[in-house]
Amino acid sequence: MKDHLYILWVNDNPVTAEKMVFMYGINSLLQGWWREVTIIIWGATPQLVCENEIVQEKIREAQEAGVHLTACKACADQLGVAGQLEEMGIEVIYWGEPLTRLLKNDEKLLTV
Repeated sequence: MKDHLYILWVNDNPVTAEKMVFMYGINSLLQGWWREVTIIIWGATPQLVCENEIVQEKIREAQEAGVHLTACKACADQLGVAGQLEEMGIEVIYWGEPLTRLLKNDEKLLTV
């Protein structure tokens, strides 16, 4: 049974981040709904992470709960925030090939 949830977070709305991405991602681990949770920060969201203090607090809460946070390097580089993300303890990698593998392997992927 696949027990790893990947959340592909591309919506840069801070309310959606707080009330869906982090609420579900964090509670998924704390409540035992998923064994592992990875949030993939992609698109416009790397900039939101670097600019919004509430989102930054949610990042810290997620990390403390054991959520793995990772960001698209191409997006982060283009937005000029890769270094800031890394300073927050967020993995920054190229996600094109890994995402393709997840899709081809029918992994559990929630896109927000």
